[in-house]
Amino acid sequence: MPVVNPLTAIRFDVPFETIRAEHVEPAIDQLIAEAQASLDSLIASRETPSYANTLAALEALGEKLGYAMGVVGHLESVATYPELRAAFNKVQPKVSAFFSSIPINEGVWTRVRAFADTDEAACLRPTQRRFLEKTIDDFRRSGAELGDLDKQRQLEIDVELAQVTTRFAENVLDATNAFELYIETEEGLAGLPPSAIAAARDSASSKAREGWRFTLQAPSYLAVMTYLDDPSVRERMYRAFNTRAAEGEFDNRDVIRRILALRGEKAQLLGYEDFADLVLEDRMAKAGANAWRFVNDLRRRTKAAFDRENEELNAFSGGGLQPWDVAYQAEKLRRDRYDFDEEDLRPYFPYAGVLGGLFEIAQRLFGIRIRKRKGAQVWDESVDAYDIDDGDGSRLGSFYVDYFPRENKRGGAWMDSLITGEPTANGFSPHLGLNCGNLTPPTSERPSLLTHREVETIFHEFGHLLHHMLSRVEVKSLSGTSVAWDWVELPSQIMENWCWERDALDLFARHHETGAPIPEDLFSKMRQAKNFRSANAQMRQVGFATLDLTLHRRTGLEREESGTSGVSEPGCDVISLSRAILQEHSPVKLPSDYSMIAGFTHLFASPVGYGAGYYSYKWSEMLDADAFTRFASEGIFSKEVGTAFRENVLARGNSAEPEELFRAFMGRDPDPEALLRRLGLAA
Repeated sequence: MPVVNPLTAIRFDVPFETIRAEHVEPAIDQLIAEAQASLDSLIASRETPSYANTLAALEALGEKLGYAMGVVGHLESVATYPELRAAFNKVQPKVSAFFSSIPINEGVWTRVRAFADTDEAACLRPTQRRFLEKTIDDFRRSGAELGDLDKQRQLEIDVELAQVTTRFAENVLDATNAFELYIETEEGLAGLPPSAIAAARDSASSKAREGWRFTLQAPSYLAVMTYLDDPSVRERMYRAFNTRAAEGEFDNRDVIRRILALRGEKAQLLGYEDFADLVLEDRMAKAGANAWRFVNDLRRRTKAAFDRENEELNAFSGGGLQPWDVAYQAEKLRRDRYDFDEEDLRPYFPYAGVLGGLFEIAQRLFGIRIRKRKGAQVWDESVDAYDIDDGDGSRLGSFYVDYFPRENKRGGAWMDSLITGEPTANGFSPHLGLNCGNLTPPTSERPSLLTHREVETIFHEFGHLLHHMLSRVEVKSLSGTSVAWDWVELPSQIMENWCWERDALDLFARHHETGAPIPEDLFSKMRQAKNFRSANAQMRQVGFATLDLTLHRRTGLEREESGTSGVSEPGCDVISLSRAILQEHSPVKLPSDYSMIAGFTHLFASPVGYGAGYYSYKWSEMLDADAFTRFASEGIFSKEVGTAFRENVLARGNSAEPEELFRAFMGRDPDPEALLRRLGLAA
């Protein structure tokens, strides 16, 4: 009996344990051939174009290929090894070429336009009509109206972008893993909390070494920068982190320049001034200039508080602050001002309890039920699987959670979808998704105990997952998180609010040994310290957004206001330009070798990603700050408000304009002052 390749068919129970590197290329080659045959058949068809044989057929023909690449790409992110990486890199250009070829295929474009002129198209249901309009717009932005030579160049650009952005991400992972620092004596650990010491000891033991091992993975790095007394070690860690992938074997400098050049060429080939205008046309901001004005306004309104906070920290520390001193001294100032140490909260946030509390809150708000899934294959023993059912018992979907760091896993935190459900005769087929992160792991002595910020991360990513799981859009391409990127962060960021509410915390914030809730005095201190250095936190995000827009805008306001030249011009030093921009948003002078952009995966680890869209975090945070006021006024566990948010936001995906969905939930347009009020920065 022939062996069946586990990647050639869509399986809800993904066979992660049986997928190997040698399966990848044969499966992808087969699925590309099948999809191409379906595409050729569609083009050759003499049937009158209809929704079923044109738009629906287009969406369906690449579904199995997209699923297989989604699974392989996921495994390359969370459980990579040399053979798998090589296999992924070999097939990725083929897949990119296939999908990029569809919009520039004259036969496909002719058929889509022919359908748009039919009587059926004029009578489509609203979501189907939106799908048609979005498809036509996407085809145009992908080169459908270009000449043959320009179409070929457009295809070459897309393929190369897929390759170089993958190389960027791999360089960051490899550079991160290449660094380790050992402390050999207990005296050298002074200032570190017990949780960080225990994790470092276990990390050293995993390498069969004595002492304590520290890495550039977030839990290890942040503990050192925030608490370790020895400034020389903090400096070494800081410099290593902020020069990752900027030199040596994993140098991303030329990779960044190539990505920016390709993105700029793509935009101009398509008739846009720059990449920002290309990607933002279909988002709430609509154009790079509008995003630029939004970011500039935030900077202007934050600057006075930012300067005041930095003067206070400098005076408190005695002056002479270095970049590796800022987090350390800020933590000391926070303790001094509020008698609050975030480490005091950690015993109340055991990972299992936090996850259970998150599920309970989601169940109360959205009328769902979450339960452990038995028998699911996983890619690592630390991964768990869960099912989500609706209140009537019908299945909404399943998901995986993978929240602890490994050396074969990329950094950061993210949500991804593997399968998107669709209408069936009996309702809706289930969705499949996942949440990943790099939180404080358990040690040999105690369970995983999280910081409050890590708790927020879990809630944030689960908001993205709910956006996928609760979607009820009939068109897959408009389902779940397939929305404008300045809207996509609303469902995730709004979930973080429950991490600050006493009634919500009492559901899960329990001491891991005694079961006691957070003491009232500790909770009060936590709330009082909520907006500590909020202007610095905001200015940091504004700096990243400014950098992003400057890199992706060829001309315009950033030249007039900052005097910078376009980054695509000859001789531009992207590292120096980036350092200069971020210096304006930094509380202290940055080192001359500061090169964090070389590890900025948000901007460069995928063909588009957050390129020209990093402002979205602040844009969505403004929407979230406003939307949560309804929960705050009507009840944070209000089933009525939760149902309204589910029905008008989470379930609707991209089936309507974001502004329309916001008005449906709030009954009005967004209040742009809401964010500044929440952060204590309003005039």
